[in-house]
Amino acid sequence: MDLGLKDRVYIVTGATRGLGNATARALVADGAKVIITGRDEKSVREAADELGPDVVGLAADNADPSVAQRLVESAHEGFGRLDGILISVGGPAPGSAADNTDAQWQSAFESVFLGAVRLARAAAAALGEGGVIGFVLSGSVHEPIAGLTISNGLRPGLAGFAKSLADELGPRGIRVVGVLPSRIDTDRVRELDALSGNAAASRAANEAAIPLRRYGTPEEFGRTAAFLLSPAASYLTGIMVPVDGGSRRGF
Repeated sequence: MDLGLKDRVYIVTGATRGLGNATARALVADGAKVIITGRDEKSVREAADELGPDVVGLAADNADPSVAQRLVESAHEGFGRLDGILISVGGPAPGSAADNTDAQWQSAFESVFLGAVRLARAAAAALGEGGVIGFVLSGSVHEPIAGLTISNGLRPGLAGFAKSLADELGPRGIRVVGVLPSRIDTDRVRELDALSGNAAASRAANEAAIPLRRYGTPEEFGRTAAFLLSPAASYLTGIMVPVDGGSRRGF
């Protein structure tokens, strides 16, 4: 199946590793050109070199108000166009409602929430018909995850923003989608498993609750996200797609 990605141009934030990196890899494999970002300049450069000549890496922090427009301009300067963006942000600090501090909430809001909103607004202003804005959110959009109170508070809000944006941009032919990973085998999820004090036991318990009885791979997530960003998904908008091995029991 041809996804129609050849020579299309995407921005993928937080793409030096994990889910963003896997998505960038899937896009490039099908012929797209990609701007990737990450906070650390060395990591961004190494990731871009590994992904190949159709990838440009830029060190950027989503919390920086100037980043959104800079990325849009970089896509046009580097590749002459922009067809979409996947907004992937780092996970907020773990903790409970009683333990998380105001500073942790404020930092997460600036990066995870407001940074994502800025990126989406800048992309929306630059995209034409056929463009797409994707958000990497979390299964916590539907069900809270123990020990991730800040994420549980912010991710559903971003999903609501994405749904509103889909309504607003639909008449212009621009799509908005969300991707909801659950237990995908990334460094972040391994760190969360380790918080229990017994990472192996935590993983085993989590896998037992997943109908497919295993964690997903970043590659499985990346292929799903690449499809949703592609012209092959041209009639999908305003949706939240779980990539969770069947963990979500609702429709």
